[in-house]
Amino acid sequence: MSKSKKLAAALYSPHPSIQYARNVLATLEKKTGKSYEDWVALTQKSGPKTEVERRDWLKAEHGLGTNTAWWIAEMSVGKGRDAIEEGAYLALAPTYVEAMYAGKPTLRPIHDALVELGRSLGRDVKVCPCQTMVPLYRNYQFAQVKPTTKTRIDLGLALGDTKPTGRLTDTGGFAKKDRITHRIPITDLTELDAEVKRWLRVAYDRDA
Repeated sequence: MSKSKKLAAALYSPHPSIQYARNVLATLEKKTGKSYEDWVALTQKSGPKTEVERRDWLKAEHGLGTNTAWWIAEMSVGKGRDAIEEGAYLALAPTYVEAMYAGKPTLRPIHDALVELGRSLGRDVKVCPCQTMVPLYRNYQFAQVKPTTKTRIDLGLALGDTKPTGRLTDTGGFAKKDRITHRIPITDLTELDAEVKRWLRVAYDRDA
């Protein structure tokens, strides 16, 4: 990994979904007597040719659950280890961000500033990039930074049934029981004002 990527990776924390996946796979080993690596090897040796066929085969022939079959099938074709291994995830996390902002050079400084604002709220803030957005966690996800268009980032916020005011927009997420319920559109660094900082703080504090 290059020095710049190592520095970027240091900003990030393992995505919470990794622990969930590892718990599921630990249960699989208890039930079947085979570790996930054993299942990967078996799939490579005896399963069908393609990832999709292997996924269906694991479910139909071996009774694995959908998520488990998905992970095993992915790993059997050399993908998906970032979903279950912290090291693999942290190695890829910077590349997710780079790809997210490819062709959107004006948005990257906004993204970086928003992430730093989030991190400044407390040492317990975790930054966990996905392929299309960068969620911020405390106990749960309290915000996300998402390049929605080539010229706009949406700062998503977990604010429950808070009544929107000013630039704060209700996404309909509360009614749908989504974690992110509001957003603030941002197109320029000058828009990272007191209003943005206040709502980000409110979302962080609500996740105490």
